Amino acid sequence: MKYEERTYRSLINKDNLTSYNVRIAESDLFISSDINLTDHALKSLSKHRHSLETYIKIHPEFRTSLLPLPEDKLAPPIIRDMLGKSKICGVGPMASVAGAISEFVGYDLLPQTENLIIENGGDIFIKSKTNLMVSIYAGESPLSYKVNLIVKPEETPLGICTSSASVGPSLSFGKADAVCVISGSATLADAAASAVGNKVKDKNDIKTALDYGIKIPGVRGIIIICGNDMGAIGEVQFV
Repeated sequence: MKYEERTYRSLINKDNLTSYNVRIAESDLFISSDINLTDHALKSLSKHRHSLETYIKIHPEFRTSLLPLPEDKLAPPIIRDMLGKSKICGVGPMASVAGAISEFVGYDLLPQTENLIIENGGDIFIKSKTNLMVSIYAGESPLSYKVNLIVKPEETPLGICTSSASVGPSLSFGKADAVCVISGSATLADAAASAVGNKVKDKNDIKTALDYGIKIPGVRGIIIICGNDMGAIGEVQFV
């Protein structure tokens, strides 16, 4: 998502949590936790970005491929996760990068906080001890901000990732304003959101795309917003 379009960052209720930004190059994380973990988050983000950048120098196709690449057992953990999850979804590994960064930084921080929300360009990793409400940002759609999900503590850690053809720099071959995927893995949710989003050329594709997406192993629920139309499938609880 474009940097100036960060209004959606206020769309998760974060009572009693401390919120702060952590940025390195293109990675711009908005983090909410019990205490300020900026230093730990910067160290974690730097580590995982270094893994990505070093791997891409040796394997440039990792950055550009729109199709899954073979697994690499010698690669760093974040690379192995992206290769594996993108293969499940039938997309290139970089389709999962924002979700993977959220998730890997998230697990690095979890020993120090019971509640954690990491948002990276609309891709979210959540661990919570209380119910949370998450609103979906869908660009110019009239339904933007109006679709609200409940996340229960027992469902977390959880990834909620959104792909959009109308918002931000993410590559999408579809036309949906928002394809939001819920999964226990934010890496998988991000890759699946891209895969499902590619299937939505107009509102008539919503049902087909939902039926396709819910069959992806690991996907718990999907919401698709296309203009004035919306569809949902799976474990999705609206407010």
